[in-house]
Amino acid sequence: MKILHNLLEIPKVNGAHPEIGLTIGNFDGVHLGHRELLRKIKNDCLSKKSKFVVVTFIPHPQKIIHPEKERFLINSYEQRRVLLEKLGVDFLVEMKFTRDFSTLTADQFLNEYLLKYPALRDFYLGYDFAFGANKQGDYDLVKSLCHPKSVSVEVQPKFEYHGQVVSSSLIRERLLSGKIDEVEAILERPFHLEGVVVKGEGRGKKIGFPTANIQVSQDLLVPHKGVYVTRTIYEGMTYQSITNIGNNPTFKDGNQLHVETNLCDFDTDIYGETIDIQFLHKLRDERKFPTVNDLIEQIRKDVNLAKDFLRNK
Repeated sequence: MKILHNLLEIPKVNGAHPEIGLTIGNFDGVHLGHRELLRKIKNDCLSKKSKFVVVTFIPHPQKIIHPEKERFLINSYEQRRVLLEKLGVDFLVEMKFTRDFSTLTADQFLNEYLLKYPALRDFYLGYDFAFGANKQGDYDLVKSLCHPKSVSVEVQPKFEYHGQVVSSSLIRERLLSGKIDEVEAILERPFHLEGVVVKGEGRGKKIGFPTANIQVSQDLLVPHKGVYVTRTIYEGMTYQSITNIGNNPTFKDGNQLHVETNLCDFDTDIYGETIDIQFLHKLRDERKFPTVNDLIEQIRKDVNLAKDFLRNK
């Protein structure tokens, strides 16, 4: 997969622009609904011998339109790239989203950024995707501009999970409710957080459960406070782990959010290193314990429950 910034950067083949099938969206999470759409487009492109193109934006438009929003993204942009490549995307066009860009009308965007590519043959839209200022770029407008240029337009149907339409918003709601098992089902993979290990207070080591504290980007969504069964990947190796998300109420750490992981059978110093935590199951909510000894006893129970869960996973 090649990463570009404009459709016209797609390399010519024997002096000619290759024919393409294209879809456009934010694809945050690359969830079941996205994957169903993308697999369908990939198969169509293969049958027509055209290239499969995804157009998306950096940063996510919400970051520009609502700059006050933090912890919004389900995946980092790099994670999104990896997931899209696995689905067979040939060209990922990451357009820079700015305040000026957000004011473009739908027809301006289509004519100036998409329809200038002379070999666009198929345009695939998600069932509810709209673009341009005030979201005016719907199916009818796209069709009216594309058909005169012999570009076919196809809208994909809704994709539902247990009677609910699958969307990035649904995943965010489930994450913030701690329903990590449902999130895994909707994503077709575990939700994961990547971050750099930073120094904490060292309390975990003192009570016999050393933790790796990770610094997570302010852009990334973090699950509901609590203790989770996780797997942690470090330098290509996978370790069983439990992860606590919260404010350490037993130690009265205030409002600062911590993401702390205890890796089983691991005692290497990894400060400054990047680890990837996969969330598999929520054990319990975070709570304040009367004493540190009570906390230690609960952590022992958490570790045993996590090992039992992973043994059967």
